Amino acid sequence: MLRPVPLFIALRYLREHRENQFASFVTVASVLGVALGVAALIVVLSVMNGFERELRDRLLGMAGHATVTLPAGEDWRAVRADLLNWPGIEAAAPFVELQGMISTGRTLAGITLVGVEPPLENSVSRIEAHLRQGRLQSLRPGSDKLLLGRALALRLGLRVGDPVTLMVPQRRPGVGLRTRLRQFELAGIFELGLQDHDSIRGLIDLDDALALAGESEVRKLRLRAADVFAAPALVRAWAAAWAAASGRQPIIRDWTQDNATYFRAVHMEKLMMTLLLSLIVAVAAFNIVATLVMTVSDKRSGIAILRTLGYPRRTVMGIFALQGLVVGWFGVLLGVAGGLGLAGNISTVAPRLERLFGFQFMPADVYYLTELPAEIQGADVAVIALIALLMTAAATVYPAMRAAAVAPAEVLRYE
Repeated sequence: MLRPVPLFIALRYLREHRENQFASFVTVASVLGVALGVAALIVVLSVMNGFERELRDRLLGMAGHATVTLPAGEDWRAVRADLLNWPGIEAAAPFVELQGMISTGRTLAGITLVGVEPPLENSVSRIEAHLRQGRLQSLRPGSDKLLLGRALALRLGLRVGDPVTLMVPQRRPGVGLRTRLRQFELAGIFELGLQDHDSIRGLIDLDDALALAGESEVRKLRLRAADVFAAPALVRAWAAAWAAASGRQPIIRDWTQDNATYFRAVHMEKLMMTLLLSLIVAVAAFNIVATLVMTVSDKRSGIAILRTLGYPRRTVMGIFALQGLVVGWFGVLLGVAGGLGLAGNISTVAPRLERLFGFQFMPADVYYLTELPAEIQGADVAVIALIALLMTAAATVYPAMRAAAVAPAEVLRYE
């Protein structure tokens, strides 16, 4: 089979590395270094994508995908019906959120109370869906029942059935700040898996929340969309249409605004991990440079002969560039295959490593997770492979230029 001269000679030089043990070792080290760096990047980014997915699911498990605050005097039931008729919005539920204190008689703690409307036909949040057939049914108007996050209940030393006192401040025109007290019974405990929520959240009935707040109408609705990533655009489109029809502008907030700090931190961590682990590929690229420089020094006479036969400088450059590309790109393919294999089986590999080394990657009492989450994204794999390919290609430039600069007359004079 006919092959281009640069490719034929490049592959021949690679085969000849077997006779030079040091050059062969450096070549193998280059391939393994590139493969290790690419595999590590794929596995780490896949695990961080899994963390981001878990974080998003747990954050949205309490708040839904978006929140609509209505102008005073609007009927929330009519607005909810309008929202449910909007394409892409699956559920809408009223809620009231209060800041207050909870007391057991001996212990006092801050609490964020959320008034909900059970039973729900279409649950908006994961916690409501989880409790809809269970203890959430106990939250009825005037029942004085309360659900608490696990971390908050543990801190207060509460068990199901214990009485607690809720204190909610109210600001009244002409009167000033007042505190409304009301006793509730702990009807159940829930767990979202996020310390920031489990340590401060409490659920009560919607009418009980209105009574505590001293208000007569519900002005907030939270939504769940069919596609969580499309939710911001959907709710903005609905708000524009509703404002045009009613002449009044609602206040909207979506999950990307409410949790921007969390996701910005995850994005920054992913970026820094990508930069740090790319150094592994960079070190392997330096090995490719060393291998090619040694090959150029060893093949000076061969280069001189090719030049005297009439081959131009670009052919000589192509020989050594292709040699480096074959080494680097083989390492990239090996790394992509290994990284996808590890990331796809992380739930099996991680427990074995934990048993082998006697430690836990993610203690359940710290991370609320029992296994490493992983989510392989094709875009991440493509970017990692492209970065590695470009770095290995750049590593061939200097040795190829050095080979092209060999003077045939000077070399052959001493042969």
